[in-house]
Amino acid sequence: MTAIKESSTIQENKHYALEKCPVTFVMEKIGGYWKPIILYHLSTGDKRYSELKRAIPAVTEKMLIQHLKQLETDGLVIREAKPVVPPFVTYSLSEAGKGLLPVIDAMAAWAFKVKDGVYSV
Repeated sequence: MTAIKESSTIQENKHYALEKCPVTFVMEKIGGYWKPIILYHLSTGDKRYSELKRAIPAVTEKMLIQHLKQLETDGLVIREAKPVVPPFVTYSLSEAGKGLLPVIDAMAAWAFKVKDGVYSV
């Protein structure tokens, strides 16, 4: 796959959308295939990696690790590693991540209404 040049029209449009539209900014942080599911599971409390993997069996280890790192880099998830053998790592929502809980709850409520036939989509 070819990398998109930083000066391309696509990149300019993306930067514009991220700067001007707060919804686009949020979707850039929480969007994608696995990030919403990870955030949804962390909304119920701290989880170890193995608990997340069991809760989301369809995700590959590579993708789970990649998305956890992205969420950590974006300041939405906190990774805490305790120096014991075997390693004990837990993931939790940061304050910014907890600030997204009303958004995640609203998205889940909307999805349940669609599935229940309340809305026709």
